[in-house]
Amino acid sequence: MGGELQPRTTGSPAIQFTQVARRLGAAARAAGLSVPAFRSPPRVAGVHRTLRRYPDGAVVSVTLRGRPFDQVVIDMIEGLVRVNRLEGDRAISTRRELLNAATDDPGTGGGLPSPPARMAERQTQAA
Repeated sequence: MGGELQPRTTGSPAIQFTQVARRLGAAARAAGLSVPAFRSPPRVAGVHRTLRRYPDGAVVSVTLRGRPFDQVVIDMIEGLVRVNRLEGDRAISTRRELLNAATDDPGTGGGLPSPPARMAERQTQAA
């Protein structure tokens, strides 16, 4: 995923984290994927990302403090890919779609992969 990510978010890292989680959730739902809950920080000291599976879903925990936000976004995306146990070409294309969803302005619809994803994003924001 070459180049520097520039998520189009505003506010504190916690607000940015929430905005990106919503975008990723909308894009993942539109792609038919399971959407984990995102939280911060991980309960395990010294790690940047953890994944917990439960019978009803999963939780991806990511460290925010002291890290560039683009690394946080990559950990969120990778957590989502791992929750869905994606591999090979499907994992690569999903990472690309999720990265676009996380880094583009949802108001323009440019980062979401399809009209259903844009609709899911609007529904998420309205909720």
